[in-house]
Amino acid sequence: MKEHTLTTTFEPITDALAPDTIDTIIAAALAEDIGPGDVTTDAVIPADTTCRGKIVCKQDGVIAGLSITQRVFQLIDERIQFDAKVKDGEKVQEDQIVARLHGPARGILKGERVGLNFLQHLSGIASTTARFVKAVEGTKTKILDTRKTTPGLRGFEKYATRMGGAVNHRMGLWDSVLVKDTHLALVGGISPALRAARKAYPDEADLIVEVSNLQELEQALADKAPRVLLDNFSCGQVREAMQIIRGRAVVEVSGGVQVTNARAYALAGADYISVGALTHSASALDFSMKVTRY
Repeated sequence: MKEHTLTTTFEPITDALAPDTIDTIIAAALAEDIGPGDVTTDAVIPADTTCRGKIVCKQDGVIAGLSITQRVFQLIDERIQFDAKVKDGEKVQEDQIVARLHGPARGILKGERVGLNFLQHLSGIASTTARFVKAVEGTKTKILDTRKTTPGLRGFEKYATRMGGAVNHRMGLWDSVLVKDTHLALVGGISPALRAARKAYPDEADLIVEVSNLQELEQALADKAPRVLLDNFSCGQVREAMQIIRGRAVVEVSGGVQVTNARAYALAGADYISVGALTHSASALDFSMKVTRY
């Protein structure tokens, strides 16, 4: 019996956004920011003060994480009312109001930074992802995310890439076999690595083998690898590799792909392009919150 059962690599990842998971992550963020209390707000704002607020997007982009921001305020004070004006995955424009809220002023002020931090970070990832997806529009190529995520926030960040139009790749080391260069270096190459993987998971039909040159590619194809990851291949090398592969394996490209050359890689024949920059290098989308007393 196998120790682990592999999941389907490309199923949408939703477990990470289950309510208990969201609340745990938000609680940690609130504890980090508020600690034993917001000394300024508690000193300056009377306990019975109420206010209205609006969250405004200050850049064009794609929104993600609005429901998480809403939950931040709800966990601080359930009396706070949050009215989202857009949905995750929608395009937003500079100066657009994405949410309105009202209720106890102390709670709204205490939740502002954490709520906006989640929103700006996840919307930045979704916006970056959308640019890559747009770059390969009209081709067969799909954009994949990676495991290059912020520790503890992988579920949130992979959700954000999906809102930007990407396909989720591995959630972790447990859900797909991907034989990388580090594995190959320790077991003596592609053939022994594939034999071991197939022995451990005889029913797994989507084994992935990373190759760094055409010689390794030839070996992977000879060993009938169902999917190959061309790591750090130039566009010209990908085209050359495709002439060798000729439909014998699904092709993923990784390394050195940017928005400016993503389409060239797609046109070279890649089925998938995995991009670590979606999560490790995305710039935050800028938001602000304005409040008025009522």
